[in-house]
Amino acid sequence: MLTLTLKGLERDGMVTRTMFPTIPPRVDYELTDLGRSLSEPVLALGQWAQPHLEESKPPEPASISAGTPEMNAVTSSAPPRRPAIAPQPQPQAHSI
Repeated sequence: MLTLTLKGLERDGMVTRTMFPTIPPRVDYELTDLGRSLSEPVLALGQWAQPHLEESKPPEPASISAGTPEMNAVTSSAPPRRPAIAPQPQPQAHSI
């Protein structure tokens, strides 16, 4: 999962990836200017979230199953969540 996240961040221009030809292989990631520009908004979001943690607690599992049959039908028919990063197409091999 970490590898997919890092590949997505690299694809989106948030990090650069440097691979070193060592054994075992070594890969370094570094924030780009674009990635660094997100630090202020992300810190602000964290500062807002901290005092609101109690307000955003999910319901207890027992209260979720206590819904009406109609509510459960709506919940169970929800589409599955998409992965955060779409799989990339694989290059096709060509024979000569």
